Amino acid sequence: MYKLMLIEDDIALSSLMKEQLESDGYQVFQSDDFKTILDDFKVMKPDLVLLDINLPYSDGYFLCRSMRKQSTIPIKIISGRSSEIDQMMAIELGADDYLTKPFTLNMLLTKVKAIIRRVYGDYAKQDASMITIDDLSMNTNTLTLTYQQNTVELSKNEMKILKKFMENNERYLTREELIEEVWDDITFVDDNTLTVNITRVKQKLASLGLPNQIKSKRGVGYLFQYQMHKR
Repeated sequence: MYKLMLIEDDIALSSLMKEQLESDGYQVFQSDDFKTILDDFKVMKPDLVLLDINLPYSDGYFLCRSMRKQSTIPIKIISGRSSEIDQMMAIELGADDYLTKPFTLNMLLTKVKAIIRRVYGDYAKQDASMITIDDLSMNTNTLTLTYQQNTVELSKNEMKILKKFMENNERYLTREELIEEVWDDITFVDDNTLTVNITRVKQKLASLGLPNQIKSKRGVGYLFQYQMHKR
């Protein structure tokens, strides 16, 4: 039985979510005191966190960043904020997915099942720890990307996208291929979610001195074009 930590201050919504998730076989923990969420997180050691942004005492961004420093478990943001900036900030701070309110309980279950399946279940992947193209290398265990002695840290989604790109250097990948690599089920992923993650990957590459490595073509997809032996 997978343990879910539900952090939502709307009592009515939280109760509905808890009831639906428990009816599907999940163990759901709700903190009674929003001041002790991080302490509860350490004690419970959940398999997945469902986290609202607008909360009393500490907002979801702070909690997401703090949890990510302690653990690599998936964190799913559930919020009424729908702007691209909010989604980018959540992903930058370590969130794995973003679900915008209002949503149906069936959609919530589908999203939770997809994350559990991807991280712990049938679709969990044991990737080789190092992927290298000349002097560009990525360690999938430590979530780091290195180029000519300079290193940046990656989120889990950034790592998966870059892994797909590096394994298909100089070949166009469709949006569907990239979404399936990261989220498994393309049906319930907002199109903007991929765009936000691609933007973050471009920024990480640029910080290493590798701008313009990813190009896009309307109706075709994305091209990662790393020139071998580039100096």
